[in-house]
Amino acid sequence: MENFPKVLDGKALSKKILENIKQEVIEILDRDERSPHLAVILVGHDPASMTYVKNKAKKAKRSGLLSSVYEIDDDVSERELLDVITHLNNDEEIDGILVQLPLPKHLNERKILNAINPLKDVDGLHPMNMGRMILGEGFVPCTPKGVMRLLDEYDVDLEGQHVVIVGRSHLVGRPLVQLMLNKNATVSIAHSRTKHLDQLTSQADVLVVAIGQKEFIKWQHVKKGAIVIDVGIHRDKDGLHGDVSQDALEEA
Repeated sequence: MENFPKVLDGKALSKKILENIKQEVIEILDRDERSPHLAVILVGHDPASMTYVKNKAKKAKRSGLLSSVYEIDDDVSERELLDVITHLNNDEEIDGILVQLPLPKHLNERKILNAINPLKDVDGLHPMNMGRMILGEGFVPCTPKGVMRLLDEYDVDLEGQHVVIVGRSHLVGRPLVQLMLNKNATVSIAHSRTKHLDQLTSQADVLVVAIGQKEFIKWQHVKKGAIVIDVGIHRDKDGLHGDVSQDALEEA
């Protein structure tokens, strides 16, 4: 695609969104109403999950939102965790509930997510919200929404464009398919077991990668001039890496 900047600046957009939320919160407080309150449930001590939750709390504070983090030991029983969710569902001072994923293997992730009140399910993972998303309604998981917001910020017209999404998770890949279809894009979805992956991805006008594998996409996977959005994040001794290699980004 032509006439687009080399880099779509997600950091600048994030700052802009935070400022907009901050202004909305000020308007709420001016009406003598309380600030919206997000409850985040963190089970266990996974380093990546702890980082994500810490960042959520930091961004909430910067924008004027209230947030509470419920840190729970990783040996919690399913019943105990469901009791916490029930308590938050019934708490009128809590407006949104988010369960940080992944959960320990002994917990039924779907059962836990289904227990969240759909009206408080800010990650949009309750079946009711996933169904409403197909109709263009309800909550949308934050990462797919962020991808769409970034494309909107740069006036990327998706109508008729070939969008290839690499990754099929319920949190990113699958919701993105529907959001792209809602914009009249032609959508293909791929994953780590897709045969001849490079032949598919190299046809993409817009390539979104959320496969959870460090530098999985190489230069041969990318068409010259394509828009590439790398959702992955991996930290090692050399710093941060995405799901897309640097040479692939240079090719785009």
